[in-house]
Amino acid sequence: MSRRLFAATVLGGLVTAGDAAAWTASARSGAAGPGYRAEEGEMRGMWVATVTNRDWPSRAGLSADRQRAELLALLDVAVERRLNAVMFQVRPAADAFWPSPYEPWSQYLTGTQGQDPGWDPLGTAVAEAHARGLELHAWFNPYRVATHTDPAKLAATHPARRNPGWTVPYGGKLYYNPGLPEVRAFVQKAMLDAVRRYPVDAVHFDDYFYPYPVAGQAFGDDAAFRAYGGDFPSRAAWRRGNIDALVRETADGIRGVRPGTQFGISPFGVWRNASTDPLGSDTRAGVQTYDDLHADTRKWVRENWIDYICPQLYWNIGHEAADYAELLPWWARVAEGSGTRLYVGEALYKAGDPAQPAAWQDPAELSRHLTLARDHPQARGHVFFAAKEVAGDRVGAMSRVVADHYQESANPPG
Repeated sequence: MSRRLFAATVLGGLVTAGDAAAWTASARSGAAGPGYRAEEGEMRGMWVATVTNRDWPSRAGLSADRQRAELLALLDVAVERRLNAVMFQVRPAADAFWPSPYEPWSQYLTGTQGQDPGWDPLGTAVAEAHARGLELHAWFNPYRVATHTDPAKLAATHPARRNPGWTVPYGGKLYYNPGLPEVRAFVQKAMLDAVRRYPVDAVHFDDYFYPYPVAGQAFGDDAAFRAYGGDFPSRAAWRRGNIDALVRETADGIRGVRPGTQFGISPFGVWRNASTDPLGSDTRAGVQTYDDLHADTRKWVRENWIDYICPQLYWNIGHEAADYAELLPWWARVAEGSGTRLYVGEALYKAGDPAQPAAWQDPAELSRHLTLARDHPQARGHVFFAAKEVAGDRVGAMSRVVADHYQESANPPG
C-alpha cells in the first residue's frame, strides 16, 4: 500500500490499530491478499450515480453543506471498504456538476436546471478523493439530454434549446444526435472543459451511446444519414463510425488537454452473441452492443483506443442467457495482448434484491466472481454498482467481498 493511501486511511479514522499494524507488516513483507497483484495494482472502484439522484445527492434541493457532507461520507465509505477509485457521474444529462461555460448546472443538485448550487461538486470531489488516496474518474454521458422529450422544460440557455436540430426524441427521452459532426464536437468540448479545469484521474463513459432499442420505435436520424452516411455500406455501419469517431477524438482530446489522464469505458457486457458472430461470446443476450447500441467495444480494446474497459457483467454465475463464467474469460481473451486494461463491472445492486434470481440472494455470489477472476490475469480489478449499495451492504454481500478479497488496501493499476 502506498504511504499516501495508508496515511489517508488511518487519518480518516476508519481502521483499527490492529488493521494498521497488519497492513504495515504486509507492506514491508510484500505479502499480498487473494487476487492482489502488488506489483501491478488492482482496480477497486465504485460508481456514484447522480442521474435522478440515484446515489447522490440523496435528493435535489439540499443545502450545499448537506450535499457536501453526503459526498464526503460516500468517499469515506469507499476507503472503509478498501476501495481505491470512485467513478463520479458529473454530466448525467447534458448538464454539469461543475461551473461549466457550456452547459447548465444539473437539476439534480438544486431541483432547477441552471441554478447555481453554491459550491463546486466536481472540484470538491477531486480534492477530497485525492486527500483520501482515491482516484477520481469523471463519469460523463455523451448524448443523453433529458429523461423527457420536451425541450421547453430545459433551461432557457440550454444548448439543446438553442440548437433544436441537434436533438432526437426517442423512447420517452431526448438525445443529442450522434450522427451530426457539430454535436460530436460540442459534447467533446463540454466534457473536456472538466478535464482542463481539474486533475481528474480518468474520463469515464458508461454504456449509453445510441440509445437502447425501444420496440416499435425508430431513432429519427434520416436527415443526418442522408447528409453524412454516403461513405458507409449501411446505416448501422455509419452509426458505428460515429461512435468510433467519438471515442478516438475524445482520446486525442484528453491527451491534448491533460496528458496522463486515463480514458475508460464501461459498456453493456455482451459485444455480440456467437450465433451472430463467431468472434462473439457463447451468450443469448437480447441486446448486443455492436448491433443495437452501435458501439464496437471489442474493436476499441483491440485497437488500443482506450486505457481501460469495464464491461458490465451484471449476471450471475450460471445465468442461462449470459453466464458470468462465460463472459469473464471471453473479455479476458479480448484484452489479452492489447494495451487496454480489463476491469469487471459488478452488479452489487442485485445482491439481496428479492426481484432477482436465487443466485443473488446468496451473499457469496459476488465474492465468487472475484475468485473466478483470479484465474484470469487480464482482469485487473472490479467496479461495483453502485455507491448506495456499497454503503448499505444489503445481505452483507459487500462485506463478504471485503473479507474474502480486500484484506489489504491496494493501489489502482498504474
